[in-house]
Amino acid sequence: MTDAGTGSGRHETAEDEVVRLCSELIRIDSRNFGDGSGPGEREAAEYVAAALAEVGVESEIVDTGERRTNVVARIAGADRTRDPLLIHCHLDVVPANAEDWTFDPFAAEVHDGCVWGRGAVDMKDMDAMTLAVIRQRLREGRPPARDVVLAFFADEEAGGLNGAHRMVESHRDLFEGVREGIGEVGGFSLDLGTGQRLYLIETAEKGLAWMRLTARGRAGHGSMINDDNAVTTLCEAVARLGRHEFPLRITPTVRRFLADLSDVLGIELDADDMDGVVGKLGPLAIMIGASLRNTVNPTMLAAGYKVNVIPGEAQAHIDGRFLPGYEDEFLTEVDAVLGPDVQREFVAHDAALETDFEGDLVDAACASLQAEDPGCRPVPYTLSGGTDAKALHRIGIRCIGFSPLRLPPDLNFAGMFHGVDERVPVDALTFGTRVLDRFLDLC
Repeated sequence: MTDAGTGSGRHETAEDEVVRLCSELIRIDSRNFGDGSGPGEREAAEYVAAALAEVGVESEIVDTGERRTNVVARIAGADRTRDPLLIHCHLDVVPANAEDWTFDPFAAEVHDGCVWGRGAVDMKDMDAMTLAVIRQRLREGRPPARDVVLAFFADEEAGGLNGAHRMVESHRDLFEGVREGIGEVGGFSLDLGTGQRLYLIETAEKGLAWMRLTARGRAGHGSMINDDNAVTTLCEAVARLGRHEFPLRITPTVRRFLADLSDVLGIELDADDMDGVVGKLGPLAIMIGASLRNTVNPTMLAAGYKVNVIPGEAQAHIDGRFLPGYEDEFLTEVDAVLGPDVQREFVAHDAALETDFEGDLVDAACASLQAEDPGCRPVPYTLSGGTDAKALHRIGIRCIGFSPLRLPPDLNFAGMFHGVDERVPVDALTFGTRVLDRFLDLC
């Protein structure tokens, strides 16, 4: 990697190089299959460390498991008496089937004003924006307002057990003094056609309950009558759970978001039709709608080894997500729907988070957005998924989701996450670098 300049000797700015950084990161295959296979994050981690070394930053590369590699660095700020700010990102991506894509998901093609590829929004865009802004500031001799700790974690796409969680358990010293930070899936725009763009800042995220379900029955010959078939028992329970609608639960963050949405749209909130209100968000409704209630989705099934043998055991996996404050209710309801003949166990289990939409960190995020997009309205929201903020919360670090992007109104942003044809607009990347640069002065 080299630091390109111009004929006048001017170094690349963050806006100049962010697309290149994002593209080069996408081309590094860091797929995480969740089972220990795949290439891991080592190559991406070494790329990040090299990008920081070019501007004089020494990084620590930490392995936290087989094929699991993290990078942490600390940047000196103008006021070293203040607590450091954490910027946390992750280097792994979910798998992608190239046959389903318009362009090769690891080629980082630039078409129609977008960088296409796996990780373009989840989250090599933020990796690149962070690197670009830090590199520019250090080349220009502009330290951030306070110390900044950069963390590029492994294994986030598998729950972070061999990434952020292992880092806070075994390498807590690398986060010494940190009390707050920013991470992914927040600070993106939503245009509802009202003339005022909203920017959604994540201040809450649902808890994680990935579970294995097991039903047992009487094994036997496939030609005979069997009223104790494990496959039948499991499938009936999974179907009940997959079709079950959990009750509406409005958390403080969701209440604030809905109130802001009501104000912007000029409509009255209908307590009996919250889904209808959220439905006005277009493609984003699928993600925001999941913040109104607990959710469960069956994702995997496994049973048997031969077509004429009734197996004695059948298993399924489900992805459960619960709202802050509703974990006990969620688990009780899941058990009631499954019934007594299906046992469940956690594959991954982590807390729901919620913080107030206030304080210096939130104020700095809002001000930096409004400086680049005057008249916009930042609002809090609840993420239907989860982030490495869960691990950081365990050591007292309060995080918000703030990876700023100004998006075109017609982009299905929610569909980009883990979806086919994932892509990020070039203009959104350059906008994000300007916002982050301001943020590091204001926070």
